[in-house]
Amino acid sequence: MNQIINMIIRQVMNQLVRRGINAGIDKAGQMGQRRKAQQLPPDALDDYGNPLRPEVTRQDRNHQQRSRQQARQQRQQMKLIRRLK
Repeated sequence: MNQIINMIIRQVMNQLVRRGINAGIDKAGQMGQRRKAQQLPPDALDDYGNPLRPEVTRQDRNHQQRSRQQARQQRQQMKLIRRLK
């Protein structure tokens, strides 16, 4: 009975750790987006009062793509590490 309880607790803890790691990686990836949003002047509104979005350059797009790839690779590495334990 004790082994079953330990197994269930271990599975729940693994899921919580996995969610925490994914959330942390996602938050780290969003930090750059927040900084870019703050660079807009306060009066950068269109005719209808909506905030204007800066044009995304090819360099920015490539950087975002590399960031997503790195986050995906880190998640895969964490999966492998957890499987090896």
